[in-house]
Amino acid sequence: MQVYLDHHATTPLDPRVLEAMLPYFKEEFGNPSSASHPWGWRAREAVEAARAHVAKLIGATAREVIFTSGATEANNLAIFGSVARAGRKVHIISQAIEHHAILEPLHELEKAGHRVTLLTPRRDGFLDPERVRDAISDDTFLVSVMAAQNEVGTIEPIAEIGRICRERGILFHTDAAQAVGKVPIDVEAMNVDLLSISAHKLYGPKGTGALYVQRRQRAKPISIAPLIYGGGQENGLRPGTLNVPGIVGLGEACRISREELPEEIERIARLRDRLWQGIRAACPDAVLHGPDDFAARLPGNLSIGFPGIDGTALLISLRDIAASSGSACTAGHSEPSYVLKALNVPRDLAAATLRLCVGRFQTEEEVDFAAARITGVVEALSLKAR
Repeated sequence: MQVYLDHHATTPLDPRVLEAMLPYFKEEFGNPSSASHPWGWRAREAVEAARAHVAKLIGATAREVIFTSGATEANNLAIFGSVARAGRKVHIISQAIEHHAILEPLHELEKAGHRVTLLTPRRDGFLDPERVRDAISDDTFLVSVMAAQNEVGTIEPIAEIGRICRERGILFHTDAAQAVGKVPIDVEAMNVDLLSISAHKLYGPKGTGALYVQRRQRAKPISIAPLIYGGGQENGLRPGTLNVPGIVGLGEACRISREELPEEIERIARLRDRLWQGIRAACPDAVLHGPDDFAARLPGNLSIGFPGIDGTALLISLRDIAASSGSACTAGHSEPSYVLKALNVPRDLAAATLRLCVGRFQTEEEVDFAAARITGVVEALSLKAR
């Protein structure tokens, strides 16, 4: 048996999503920008239907959704695009455990003369909103804090941070790639101005995402400069011919998530708990990174360190279990996770950590097999190390 437990890296395409996409690879091949014939009209209708599905999932309106190639592009557009419109050197607040799709743009802005503050969260990955408040200064223009941490699964206090930013008139962006479709998100209730989405994190296709740009709560609309030029698509913010099959897939993935999310959260959390109980029963020394309160972490998430174990040997020995030692975007690096380092996890324990994530199509049989397989390998490596 092979078991996929790396749903934070990517999720399998839901068959219902594929079914919705297929016509737009074949007979419905029109360009949605073609306004003079039915092929273009039907493509445009499909795009706008998908836009409405995305908006409904996050509590937005359709005109606030801009399609992109994924969350990385959405993050870059939110950060570079908003700062470009500021017309001055600004101060930006974020945290040290953000995804590289946030940290690297911020590093580039810092090199260009902008001031960046990276806050350190608590050991469980939770960023205290009061730390954000204390870091705000007169030149603070943007705060960017992820909705859910992609390694340790911490669900951040987005609503509280957003409220602080709203009170001070500061733009608030959240990278919600790991949260949308896994936990409830309401951009209005959470005081979010900009939010990034990736389709392949919620059982949609790779290469498609969206940026939410808030247009209702401010007297003056948020202004963002495009990153690329060459057309007027997506209100001029993201020119280029739209990826209709991908957009349709994202829309269908959002529709499914909206209808099934409460039941899915409960089922996935139950399987996650079963996996953790199976591992902990056989490996009582195993260390859980992130929140002890499972209600404060993503439903499928586990980040487990195994003291005294060779992390490289652990991953190599688990070829039949899809797991990772950290973010998929840092796979192949010899250094332990920068996230765990920021959370003060000892280097040896960080190197011997598995990130596991249960998903939509998981079964109890798979979870039990994975728990037995992982603990068996850990026990064997432990004996070898003695």
